[in-house]
Amino acid sequence: MRLADQFPVHSGWRLLLRDLGINPANVLRRANLPADLFIRENATVNTDGYFELWCALAAETDDHLLGIRIGQAVSFEMFDPPLFAAMCSQNLNTALARIAQYKRLSCPMKLIIKPGPQGTRVEIIFTASTTTPPVSLATAELVFFVQLARLATRAKIQPLKVSAPALPAPAREYENYFGCPVRSGKSLTILFSAEDATRPFLTANEKMWQFFEPELRKHLNLLTGSATTTERARGALLELLPAGDGSMHSVSHKIGMSVRTLQRRLNEEKQSFQSVLNQTREELARYYLRTTKLSVGEISFLTGFEHPSSFFRAFSTWTGRTPEQVRTGRINRIH
Repeated sequence: MRLADQFPVHSGWRLLLRDLGINPANVLRRANLPADLFIRENATVNTDGYFELWCALAAETDDHLLGIRIGQAVSFEMFDPPLFAAMCSQNLNTALARIAQYKRLSCPMKLIIKPGPQGTRVEIIFTASTTTPPVSLATAELVFFVQLARLATRAKIQPLKVSAPALPAPAREYENYFGCPVRSGKSLTILFSAEDATRPFLTANEKMWQFFEPELRKHLNLLTGSATTTERARGALLELLPAGDGSMHSVSHKIGMSVRTLQRRLNEEKQSFQSVLNQTREELARYYLRTTKLSVGEISFLTGFEHPSSFFRAFSTWTGRTPEQVRTGRINRIH
Protein backbone atom coordinates (compact mmCIF):
# COMPACT_ATOMS: atom_id res chain seq x y z
CA MET A 1 0.00 0.00 0.00
CA ARG A 2 1.34 3.43 -0.95
CA LEU A 3 1.63 5.97 1.83
CA ALA A 4 -0.29 9.22 1.42
CA ASP A 5 2.97 11.21 1.47
CA GLN A 6 4.61 9.27 -1.36
CA PHE A 7 4.20 10.26 -5.01
CA PRO A 8 5.35 8.37 -8.11
CA VAL A 9 8.22 9.65 -10.23
CA HIS A 10 6.71 8.56 -13.54
CA SER A 11 8.47 8.20 -16.87
CA GLY A 12 7.16 11.57 -17.99
CA TRP A 13 9.96 13.23 -16.03
CA ARG A 14 12.60 11.72 -18.31
CA LEU A 15 10.67 12.78 -21.39
CA LEU A 16 10.18 16.29 -20.01
CA LEU A 17 13.85 16.79 -19.17
CA ARG A 18 14.93 15.48 -22.56
CA ASP A 19 12.57 17.89 -24.33
CA LEU A 20 13.90 20.78 -22.24
CA GLY A 21 17.51 19.80 -22.94
CA ILE A 22 18.29 19.36 -19.24
CA ASN A 23 20.73 16.88 -17.71
CA PRO A 24 18.73 14.70 -15.25
CA ALA A 25 21.84 14.00 -13.14
CA ASN A 26 22.30 17.72 -12.46
CA VAL A 27 18.70 18.13 -11.36
CA LEU A 28 18.80 15.13 -9.02
CA ARG A 29 22.11 16.27 -7.51
CA ARG A 30 20.69 19.74 -6.78
CA ALA A 31 17.64 18.14 -5.18
CA ASN A 32 19.74 15.76 -3.04
CA LEU A 33 17.84 12.81 -4.53
CA PRO A 34 19.24 9.42 -5.64
CA ALA A 35 21.11 9.58 -8.95
CA ASP A 36 19.12 6.61 -10.34
CA LEU A 37 15.70 7.92 -9.29
CA PHE A 38 14.37 8.39 -12.82
CA ILE A 39 15.20 4.83 -13.85
CA ARG A 40 14.06 3.04 -10.71
CA GLU A 41 10.98 0.86 -10.96
CA ASN A 42 8.08 2.26 -8.92
CA ALA A 43 10.21 5.20 -7.73
CA THR A 44 8.53 7.65 -5.35
CA VAL A 45 9.32 10.88 -3.50
CA ASN A 46 7.68 12.43 -0.47
CA THR A 47 6.15 15.92 -0.36
CA ASP A 48 9.44 17.68 0.42
CA GLY A 49 11.25 15.64 -2.22
CA TYR A 50 8.65 16.58 -4.82
CA PHE A 51 9.09 20.29 -4.17
CA GLU A 52 12.89 19.95 -3.99
CA LEU A 53 12.79 18.34 -7.42
CA TRP A 54 10.91 21.32 -8.84
CA CYS A 55 13.20 23.81 -7.11
CA ALA A 56 16.22 22.01 -8.55
CA LEU A 57 14.67 22.06 -12.02
CA ALA A 58 14.06 25.81 -11.77
CA ALA A 59 17.62 26.42 -10.54
CA GLU A 60 19.17 24.25 -13.24
CA THR A 61 17.40 26.00 -16.11
CA ASP A 62 17.23 29.57 -14.77
CA ASP A 63 14.48 30.01 -17.38
CA HIS A 64 11.82 32.61 -16.59
CA LEU A 65 9.47 30.95 -19.08
CA LEU A 66 9.90 27.50 -17.55
CA GLY A 67 6.28 27.48 -16.31
CA ILE A 68 4.99 27.95 -19.86
CA ARG A 69 7.39 25.44 -21.37
CA ILE A 70 6.48 22.74 -18.86
CA GLY A 71 2.75 23.45 -18.96
CA GLN A 72 2.79 23.23 -22.74
CA ALA A 73 4.41 19.79 -22.55
CA VAL A 74 0.99 18.24 -21.87
CA SER A 75 0.57 15.17 -24.08
CA PHE A 76 -0.65 11.58 -23.98
CA GLU A 77 3.00 10.51 -24.12
CA MET A 78 3.42 11.69 -20.53
CA PHE A 79 0.96 9.20 -19.07
CA ASP A 80 -0.27 10.48 -15.75
CA PRO A 81 -3.53 9.39 -14.06
CA PRO A 82 -5.06 12.87 -13.63
CA LEU A 83 -4.11 13.86 -17.19
CA PHE A 84 -5.51 10.66 -18.67
CA ALA A 85 -8.72 11.01 -16.67
CA ALA A 86 -9.08 14.57 -17.95
CA MET A 87 -8.39 13.88 -21.62
CA CYS A 88 -11.06 11.16 -21.76
CA SER A 89 -13.71 13.55 -20.40
CA GLN A 90 -16.64 15.06 -22.25
CA ASN A 91 -15.73 18.67 -21.42
CA LEU A 92 -13.59 20.83 -19.15
CA ASN A 93 -16.02 20.73 -16.21
CA THR A 94 -15.94 16.93 -16.19
CA ALA A 95 -12.18 16.94 -16.68
CA LEU A 96 -11.63 19.28 -13.74
CA ALA A 97 -13.82 17.15 -11.47
CA ARG A 98 -11.80 14.07 -12.39
CA ILE A 99 -8.48 15.85 -11.93
CA ALA A 100 -9.62 17.07 -8.52
CA GLN A 101 -10.39 13.47 -7.58
CA TYR A 102 -7.20 11.86 -8.86
CA LYS A 103 -4.59 14.63 -8.59
CA ARG A 104 -3.53 13.28 -5.20
CA LEU A 105 -2.28 10.13 -6.93
CA SER A 106 0.59 12.00 -8.57
CA CYS A 107 1.54 15.07 -6.51
CA PRO A 108 1.03 16.86 -3.16
CA MET A 109 -1.75 19.08 -4.38
CA LYS A 110 -5.51 19.43 -4.18
CA LEU A 111 -8.01 21.35 -6.28
CA ILE A 112 -11.20 23.14 -5.38
CA ILE A 113 -13.53 23.36 -8.38
CA LYS A 114 -16.50 25.75 -8.30
CA PRO A 115 -18.64 25.55 -11.46
CA GLY A 116 -21.46 28.03 -11.96
CA PRO A 117 -23.45 29.90 -14.60
CA GLN A 118 -20.85 32.69 -14.69
CA GLY A 119 -17.94 30.30 -15.19
CA THR A 120 -15.84 27.62 -13.51
CA ARG A 121 -13.27 28.62 -10.90
CA VAL A 122 -10.24 26.43 -10.18
CA GLU A 123 -8.23 26.94 -6.99
CA ILE A 124 -4.92 25.11 -6.63
CA ILE A 125 -3.69 24.33 -3.11
CA PHE A 126 -0.30 22.77 -2.41
CA THR A 127 0.12 20.35 0.49
CA ALA A 128 2.09 21.73 3.42
CA SER A 129 5.83 21.27 3.09
CA THR A 130 9.03 22.58 4.61
CA THR A 131 10.02 23.61 1.07
CA THR A 132 8.28 26.54 -0.62
CA PRO A 133 7.03 25.57 -4.09
CA PRO A 134 8.86 27.59 -6.78
CA VAL A 135 6.98 30.09 -8.93
CA SER A 136 7.68 27.90 -11.96
CA LEU A 137 5.66 25.04 -10.44
CA ALA A 138 2.70 27.27 -9.59
CA THR A 139 2.78 28.84 -13.04
CA ALA A 140 3.14 25.48 -14.76
CA GLU A 141 -0.05 24.29 -13.03
CA LEU A 142 -1.97 27.33 -14.31
CA VAL A 143 -0.59 26.82 -17.81
CA PHE A 144 -1.46 23.12 -17.60
CA PHE A 145 -5.18 23.76 -17.27
CA VAL A 146 -5.25 26.22 -20.16
CA GLN A 147 -3.13 23.91 -22.31
CA LEU A 148 -5.39 20.98 -21.44
CA ALA A 149 -8.50 22.91 -22.52
CA ARG A 150 -6.85 24.04 -25.76
CA LEU A 151 -5.45 20.62 -26.57
CA ALA A 152 -8.70 18.77 -25.92
CA THR A 153 -10.98 21.22 -27.75
CA ARG A 154 -8.52 22.42 -30.43
CA ALA A 155 -9.80 25.91 -29.66
CA LYS A 156 -7.93 29.02 -28.46
CA ILE A 157 -9.34 28.91 -24.93
CA GLN A 158 -8.58 32.03 -22.89
CA PRO A 159 -9.39 32.18 -19.17
CA LEU A 160 -11.39 35.11 -17.84
CA LYS A 161 -9.13 35.61 -14.82
CA VAL A 162 -5.81 34.29 -13.51
CA SER A 163 -4.34 35.11 -10.10
CA ALA A 164 -1.30 34.02 -8.11
CA PRO A 165 0.34 34.98 -4.78
CA ALA A 166 3.73 35.34 -6.54
CA LEU A 167 3.48 36.81 -10.02
CA PRO A 168 5.55 35.22 -12.78
CA ALA A 169 7.96 37.31 -14.81
CA PRO A 170 8.20 38.52 -17.48
CA ALA A 171 4.53 39.36 -17.04
CA ARG A 172 3.95 40.20 -20.70
CA GLU A 173 4.95 36.71 -21.86
CA TYR A 174 2.55 35.03 -19.45
CA GLU A 175 -0.28 37.43 -20.20
CA ASN A 176 0.23 36.79 -23.91
CA TYR A 177 -0.02 33.07 -23.27
CA PHE A 178 -3.15 33.23 -21.09
CA GLY A 179 -4.83 35.99 -23.09
CA CYS A 180 -5.57 37.92 -19.88
CA PRO A 181 -3.58 39.67 -17.12
CA VAL A 182 -2.17 37.67 -14.20
CA ARG A 183 -3.31 39.46 -11.05
CA SER A 184 -1.97 39.27 -7.53
CA GLY A 185 -4.19 37.18 -5.25
CA LYS A 186 -4.19 35.21 -2.01
CA SER A 187 -4.47 31.91 -3.84
CA LEU A 188 -3.57 30.30 -7.13
CA THR A 189 -6.77 30.50 -9.19
CA ILE A 190 -8.03 30.44 -12.74
CA LEU A 191 -11.52 31.21 -14.04
CA PHE A 192 -12.91 29.75 -17.27
CA SER A 193 -16.05 31.03 -18.95
CA ALA A 194 -19.17 28.86 -18.70
CA GLU A 195 -19.07 28.43 -22.48
CA ASP A 196 -15.48 27.17 -22.51
CA ALA A 197 -16.06 24.96 -19.46
CA THR A 198 -18.78 23.06 -21.34
CA ARG A 199 -17.16 23.08 -24.79
CA PRO A 200 -16.98 19.42 -26.02
CA PHE A 201 -13.59 17.69 -25.81
CA LEU A 202 -12.50 16.16 -29.11
CA THR A 203 -10.41 13.70 -27.07
CA ALA A 204 -13.42 12.32 -25.18
CA ASN A 205 -13.31 8.53 -24.94
CA GLU A 206 -15.83 7.10 -22.51
CA LYS A 207 -15.02 3.45 -23.30
CA MET A 208 -11.34 4.00 -22.57
CA TRP A 209 -12.25 5.82 -19.37
CA GLN A 210 -14.48 2.98 -18.22
CA PHE A 211 -11.60 0.56 -18.81
CA PHE A 212 -9.04 2.47 -16.71
CA GLU A 213 -11.31 4.14 -14.11
CA PRO A 214 -11.62 1.10 -11.77
CA GLU A 215 -7.83 0.93 -11.43
CA LEU A 216 -7.58 4.65 -10.69
CA ARG A 217 -10.37 4.33 -8.14
CA LYS A 218 -8.56 1.42 -6.47
CA HIS A 219 -5.38 3.46 -6.11
CA LEU A 220 -7.36 6.42 -4.80
CA ASN A 221 -9.08 4.25 -2.22
CA LEU A 222 -5.67 3.09 -1.01
CA LEU A 223 -4.61 6.70 -0.67
CA THR A 224 -7.74 7.89 1.08
CA GLY A 225 -8.45 4.81 3.15
CA SER A 226 -8.42 6.89 6.34
CA ALA A 227 -11.24 9.15 5.13
CA THR A 228 -14.58 8.64 6.84
CA THR A 229 -17.68 7.75 4.86
CA THR A 230 -19.12 11.14 5.80
CA GLU A 231 -16.09 12.90 4.31
CA ARG A 232 -16.24 10.81 1.15
CA ALA A 233 -19.98 11.43 0.72
CA ARG A 234 -19.47 15.14 1.25
CA GLY A 235 -16.68 15.19 -1.34
CA ALA A 236 -18.92 13.46 -3.86
CA LEU A 237 -21.75 15.91 -3.20
CA LEU A 238 -19.47 18.91 -3.77
CA GLU A 239 -18.92 17.58 -7.28
CA LEU A 240 -22.48 16.40 -7.97
CA LEU A 241 -24.63 19.24 -6.61
CA PRO A 242 -23.50 21.98 -9.06
CA ALA A 243 -24.55 19.60 -11.84
CA GLY A 244 -28.02 19.28 -10.29
CA ASP A 245 -27.57 15.81 -8.80
CA GLY A 246 -27.56 15.15 -5.08
CA SER A 247 -29.17 11.73 -4.93
CA MET A 248 -28.01 8.99 -2.61
CA HIS A 249 -27.75 6.63 -5.56
CA SER A 250 -25.34 8.93 -7.40
CA VAL A 251 -23.23 9.51 -4.29
CA SER A 252 -22.99 5.79 -3.52
CA HIS A 253 -21.97 5.08 -7.12
CA LYS A 254 -19.34 7.81 -7.08
CA ILE A 255 -17.65 6.56 -3.92
CA GLY A 256 -17.92 2.91 -4.95
CA MET A 257 -20.38 1.38 -2.49
CA SER A 258 -24.00 0.30 -2.48
CA VAL A 259 -26.77 2.54 -1.17
CA ARG A 260 -27.37 0.14 1.72
CA THR A 261 -23.68 0.16 2.68
CA LEU A 262 -23.58 3.94 2.46
CA GLN A 263 -26.56 4.24 4.80
CA ARG A 264 -25.13 1.72 7.26
CA ARG A 265 -21.69 3.37 7.43
CA LEU A 266 -23.17 6.83 7.84
CA ASN A 267 -25.34 5.52 10.69
CA GLU A 268 -22.21 4.07 12.33
CA GLU A 269 -20.72 7.59 12.18
CA LYS A 270 -23.88 9.07 13.78
CA GLN A 271 -24.88 10.68 10.51
CA SER A 272 -27.62 10.31 7.93
CA PHE A 273 -27.44 10.97 4.21
CA GLN A 274 -29.92 13.83 4.58
CA SER A 275 -27.82 15.50 7.29
CA VAL A 276 -24.67 15.28 5.13
CA LEU A 277 -26.64 16.61 2.15
CA ASN A 278 -28.00 19.54 4.17
CA GLN A 279 -24.59 20.40 5.63
CA THR A 280 -22.98 20.34 2.18
CA ARG A 281 -25.76 22.42 0.64
CA GLU A 282 -25.48 24.99 3.40
CA GLU A 283 -21.70 25.19 3.02
CA LEU A 284 -21.98 25.68 -0.74
CA ALA A 285 -24.75 28.26 -0.36
CA ARG A 286 -22.74 30.29 2.16
CA TYR A 287 -19.73 30.15 -0.18
CA TYR A 288 -21.72 31.47 -3.14
CA LEU A 289 -23.39 34.17 -1.05
CA ARG A 290 -20.08 35.40 0.39
CA THR A 291 -17.92 35.26 -2.72
CA THR A 292 -20.21 35.73 -5.74
CA LYS A 293 -23.01 37.94 -7.00
CA LEU A 294 -25.12 34.98 -8.08
CA SER A 295 -28.86 35.40 -7.59
CA VAL A 296 -30.77 33.27 -5.09
CA GLY A 297 -32.29 31.43 -8.04
CA GLU A 298 -28.86 30.57 -9.44
CA ILE A 299 -27.58 29.48 -6.03
CA SER A 300 -30.65 27.31 -5.50
CA PHE A 301 -29.85 25.49 -8.76
CA LEU A 302 -26.15 25.08 -7.88
CA THR A 303 -27.07 23.55 -4.51
CA GLY A 304 -29.46 21.03 -6.05
CA PHE A 305 -32.89 22.65 -5.52
CA GLU A 306 -35.46 22.69 -8.30
CA HIS A 307 -37.20 25.85 -7.06
CA PRO A 308 -35.79 28.97 -5.33
CA SER A 309 -38.65 28.91 -2.82
CA SER A 310 -37.56 25.46 -1.61
CA PHE A 311 -33.98 26.70 -1.24
CA PHE A 312 -35.14 29.81 0.66
CA ARG A 313 -37.14 27.74 3.18
CA ALA A 314 -34.34 25.23 3.67
CA PHE A 315 -31.67 27.91 4.09
CA SER A 316 -33.80 29.75 6.66
CA THR A 317 -34.26 26.49 8.58
CA TRP A 318 -30.49 25.77 8.59
CA THR A 319 -29.30 29.25 9.54
CA GLY A 320 -32.23 31.15 11.01
CA ARG A 321 -31.50 33.88 8.46
CA THR A 322 -32.40 34.69 4.89
CA PRO A 323 -29.84 34.35 2.11
CA GLU A 324 -29.76 38.13 1.72
CA GLN A 325 -29.00 38.61 5.42
CA VAL A 326 -26.05 36.23 5.17
CA ARG A 327 -24.82 37.98 2.01
CA THR A 328 -24.90 41.42 3.62
CA GLY A 329 -23.60 40.22 6.98
CA ARG A 330 -26.70 41.10 8.97
CA ILE A 331 -27.12 38.97 12.07
CA ASN A 332 -30.84 39.50 12.83
CA ARG A 333 -32.63 36.15 12.75
CA ILE A 334 -36.02 35.16 11.42
CA HIS A 335 -38.69 34.89 14.08
